[in-house]
Amino acid sequence: MARITQEQRNRYFDKVKEYKVFIDGIIAHEKTIASLLSQDEAGAAFKRLHLAEEMLDLASWHLLINSVSVAFLGMKNDDILIDGRKIIMRALKYLEDVVTNRLDVPFSEYEKNLDEIREVDVISRYRLLRKFCFAIECFEAAFGENSKYNKGFNEIWGKLSALGKNMIDLRTVMTELDFNSSNRDSMKAHLAIVKDLFKRSADRYREEYELYSHKLSDFRIGIQYLSALRRIHASINERDEAEKMKRNIEVWNTKYETDSRKKAAQA
Repeated sequence: MARITQEQRNRYFDKVKEYKVFIDGIIAHEKTIASLLSQDEAGAAFKRLHLAEEMLDLASWHLLINSVSVAFLGMKNDDILIDGRKIIMRALKYLEDVVTNRLDVPFSEYEKNLDEIREVDVISRYRLLRKFCFAIECFEAAFGENSKYNKGFNEIWGKLSALGKNMIDLRTVMTELDFNSSNRDSMKAHLAIVKDLFKRSADRYREEYELYSHKLSDFRIGIQYLSALRRIHASINERDEAEKMKRNIEVWNTKYETDSRKKAAQA
């Protein structure tokens, strides 16, 4: 790699200094809202949703700094990318505090959380989910396919799949899917993303088990994501898809039990 000149460094730091103004402003606002939350829980769910979105904006500034590093210095900035990924985790935590991270459980276990955000419409929820997906995809791409940091994205995508599901109010989902509903397209798109996220998360954890960790716990997590996907199909009366997923889960469980016995025999 060519030697970085002082002029290149100066140009880089001058540009980053401009962006730091916006970054510091978002961080200061986050601290202000967090302080208000610690004193008064009124409207807490809406404040946390707002903070989740602000954290995604904050993460985007980190992506921009990395792009400047690539353009001006000819190298990515792993430190700024790692910080940005941590910020995405903060955004996920704010959303989790609103809708919970329950994975494969009855809707009754978290429906009361959705009562607090009933005024947040279907389109807004879908846009927030899509914004999370875009941010995570951008960071994954910025780190690069062979980055040692990529393993951590399994957890991030898994968290988002659960949160994306828990943003959906299953009491009204069939009404929103009705042909006469103005929210039909957004609800269909939201569900499509969630289903894809669950399937991808299941596949990622099985791949982690098969190729890298060889830990049965990773395989078990993959099965849990498939089970959660089956519950979604059943919840919206997609009986054929639910039955197919049931058979798929049975196949995975058979493989899991076989491998478990093999590992026990080798111990």
